[in-house]
Amino acid sequence: MQIGAVFPQTEIGNDPGAIGAWAQAAEDLGYRHLLAYDHVIGAAVDTRPDWTGPYTSDTPFHEVFVLFGYLAAVTRSVELVTGVLILPQRQTALVAKQAAEVDVLSGGRMRLGVGVGWNRVEYEVLGESFEVRGIRSEEQVELLRALWTDTAITLSGRWHRVDNAGINPLPVRRRIPVWFGGNAEATLRRVGQFGDGWLPQRPPDDRARDMLERLRRYAMEAGRDPADIGIEPRLNLDRTAPHGWADYVAQWRELGATHLCVNTMGVGHATADDHIAALRAVYDAIGSA
Repeated sequence: MQIGAVFPQTEIGNDPGAIGAWAQAAEDLGYRHLLAYDHVIGAAVDTRPDWTGPYTSDTPFHEVFVLFGYLAAVTRSVELVTGVLILPQRQTALVAKQAAEVDVLSGGRMRLGVGVGWNRVEYEVLGESFEVRGIRSEEQVELLRALWTDTAITLSGRWHRVDNAGINPLPVRRRIPVWFGGNAEATLRRVGQFGDGWLPQRPPDDRARDMLERLRRYAMEAGRDPADIGIEPRLNLDRTAPHGWADYVAQWRELGATHLCVNTMGVGHATADDHIAALRAVYDAIGSA
């Protein structure tokens, strides 16, 4: 099982030295990948008394592709993962270009986790439709992969038209892995049919087992080997006590998880050093999983 660390987006602050030190420390501790959450716009709640989202305009978020360009320069080998990029609220060709650039500058270390999101305000500000975000994301992935493969492509779909054009440079491997995040049935279907992996957002319980069974069934119906699909759950320290870390990882390993990411946010850490210390404690407990 490959163990990664969640970039503490909302708690690390804006000091580039601290951000770089966190990434280097995670790599030196043995973490194999760094995963960053994505949000572009935060909603102010003073005019939204019924707001229930976990983030607001007061919540800081570093833009993931710019962040990864920086982290590519200060790290050596860790994979850089979006977990997840809200794909349907972004221009597809621009995402293809940005992800390819990170892949080139990092020497082939980019993995693109995508999702459809929940924040309608964000979609409105970015000029995209919230209602069709799920089905649009499927066409987006098709276009992403086409743009990453050839320097000039022709593609015509419901939302995109490319007439003998493309991006340059292309990714190092001519393909960036695309993983899907979320728990909806449509997400399981997308993963099974054409995703490289799944980023589940739940504990290793009976429901997770049932979801994995359905995902694998979708894969077999699509003529794919379910073993080729990666599974990366998340160990959230605000939901799991230290004495339960190893058991949590063992349960996910039994369910077939190939990766796992450690999230140190939400437990009161005030500095990058606090988050590094938490990563060290977790790795000492589960790093050899």
